[in-house]
Amino acid sequence: MITVGVEEEFFLVDPVTCLPVALADEVRRAAGLGPIAENEEVQSELLQSQIEVATPVCSDLDEVGGHLLRLRHALGTAAEKNGCRIVATGTAPYREPGPVPVTESARYLAMRSQAPQLVDEQLVNGMHVHVAVPGRTAGVAALNRIRPWLPVLVAMGSNSPLWDGHDTGFASWRTVIFGRWAVSGPPPPFADAADHDRRVRTLLDSGVISDTGQIYWQARLSERYPTLEVRCTDVQLRVDAAVMLAGLVRALVTTALRAEESGAPLPDCPPELLQAANWHAARHGLSDLLMDPEGRARRAGDVLCRLLDSVTPALEEAGDTREVTSLVHRLLQQGTPADLQRRALAEGGLPALADLLITETVAP
Repeated sequence: MITVGVEEEFFLVDPVTCLPVALADEVRRAAGLGPIAENEEVQSELLQSQIEVATPVCSDLDEVGGHLLRLRHALGTAAEKNGCRIVATGTAPYREPGPVPVTESARYLAMRSQAPQLVDEQLVNGMHVHVAVPGRTAGVAALNRIRPWLPVLVAMGSNSPLWDGHDTGFASWRTVIFGRWAVSGPPPPFADAADHDRRVRTLLDSGVISDTGQIYWQARLSERYPTLEVRCTDVQLRVDAAVMLAGLVRALVTTALRAEESGAPLPDCPPELLQAANWHAARHGLSDLLMDPEGRARRAGDVLCRLLDSVTPALEEAGDTREVTSLVHRLLQQGTPADLQRRALAEGGLPALADLLITETVAP
């Protein structure tokens, strides 16, 4: 069984105003001292109003969901003790006029010096799925093959329509914010692992980025773990939606590894087409036509059905077919988290939005 792990980022907010609050150190310490979370599972992030959790390595989706719910509850309890709440949204819907303090680490302080405006506006949270791969050669091959599907995942996981108290018109404004960094967006294709490593080294030698952590491609080889890390989606409002995406990502990587083993031809996906599909997915989510891996505009439901068809053998092998398929169907019926945020704000204003974000973040 190919293993998987998930990282999630959250905001700490005032429960009434939904404004970010700089209490990450206090909440992290309180969460790490409890009986249901370990220190290494709860980490600081760039800004002091953000906090991150990481699951252990998991073999099945029930395990993923159990750990995510456990960690969200640990953080939620720690946040309440410090007078704030955690919310799982890709962008902070509201923010103070001044910047949120940066976490006091050498790396983060250097980033602020390098790009102060970008750091001040980096009020964004993602979900990162790590899937085990049997080496860098296989990892690069899988990376090349999953590239065309990344915009579809962006659309499915869109959960950041609001910024500065207004609707941006984008389903995933986080995708736009993150795309402003020097090395970001959909990854390019690589000839092989040596080509990948050579081009990464060239980026580092240029001095524009100071470490591989600043390679913000939406999918990349992890430098810390023997995994392919898919990081294109917003953090998910609910745990079960995160589980769905984790299952799909694992199935995509599994399918890509099998295709490489069988010698199947690589998909033809020019970078400019992939970038356009990514922008379109961030703009519309699932509320409009969606570009399929060949760049053709089709109904979103048809593209998602094609995605499921393409990974069905991998889902069946992992025992994930029923769970993932039912959650995809629910997504098509109820809409994305971005749609839910918009409805809550339209129907009940800030109180309804805050209630949605606070309540659903720790829902089963």
